[in-house]
Amino acid sequence: MAVSLSKGQKVDLTKGRAGLSKLIVGLGWDTNKYDGGFDFDLDASAFLCGENGKVSSDADFIFYSNTKHSSGAVEHSGDNTDGGSEGDDEVIKVDLSLVPANVSKIAFTVTIYEADERRQNFGQVSNAYIHVLDQATGEELIRYDLGEDFSIETAIVVGELYRNNGEWKFNAIGSGFQGGLFALCQNFGVNV
Repeated sequence: MAVSLSKGQKVDLTKGRAGLSKLIVGLGWDTNKYDGGFDFDLDASAFLCGENGKVSSDADFIFYSNTKHSSGAVEHSGDNTDGGSEGDDEVIKVDLSLVPANVSKIAFTVTIYEADERRQNFGQVSNAYIHVLDQATGEELIRYDLGEDFSIETAIVVGELYRNNGEWKFNAIGSGFQGGLFALCQNFGVNV
């Protein structure tokens, strides 16, 4: 049974799970009633960061235009432009055994495409979540439901996988940003 997390909670992911290396990180959301004339296009991304919380190069930013890390450790499923499907709207696969040694954490984010131009924000999004599954068995290991804490934000750091004493843990972050993908890229050291 999956561990359900609250904002700020951390949980061991690999401790006691010998051989767990291939994960599926699924992100999902629904959009509220909105009459602005534009569809919502939410995008999941991953930032592979060092101890300083920054990427070592722009190639460590995995998103719809750079779907696979050179190490093979992180792979994005591709862009879902309408979020209308049941279940996960976008998926990022992670192979912990392939994560480069200089990467100490992988941050998972969601942004709203062209949020300012379309006058959209996360206050118009509901039922947002992230969950981590064992790729081999399909078992849901952890789940974090974001709730309705965001009103004007256009980007969210949802959670992160991080190394700790030879194990991998998950931290439910739930931190909102204004400025969309641009602000997130600046935060994680990606050149934009």
